[in-house]
Formats: sequence, C-alpha cells, structure tokens
Amino acid sequence: MLTLVKIDARGISCPQPVLMTKNALMNNPKEVEVTVDNATAKNNVERYMKQSGYSVSSTNKEDDFILYGEK
Repeated sequence: MLTLVKIDARGISCPQPVLMTKNALMNNPKEVEVTVDNATAKNNVERYMKQSGYSVSSTNKEDDFILYGEK
C-alpha cells in the first residue's frame, strides 16, 4: 500500500483535478495531498475524496489550496 500520493493540479480546470485524484485513489493510498489553485476544483476534489472514504482537511498557501486526505 502506498503511503503518500501528491498531485499538483494547479492551472488545470475541472473536471481534470477530480479525474487525477480518482486515478491516484485507485491505488488505495493511505494519504493523498492535492494542490489546486481555484475554489471550484478545491470543492470538487474535497467532495470526491470524502465520498471515497478519506477524512479531508485543507490549507491555503498564497493562491493555492492544499487538500490532505487520510484513510
């Protein structure tokens, strides 16, 4: 089982960040970190991760949103 998967989806519009997250979660990682740069992508990725069984927290760093998912 993978421990941490990092996804950089900055500059990419939906639905691509969600699809990138979906592909990463197929390997059932224990932790996921997704970086996006717009609120729509943040909300969609966060919702998808929660539906996939991850507890999700997020932080802002400058213009980016960093979402942390953990199983």
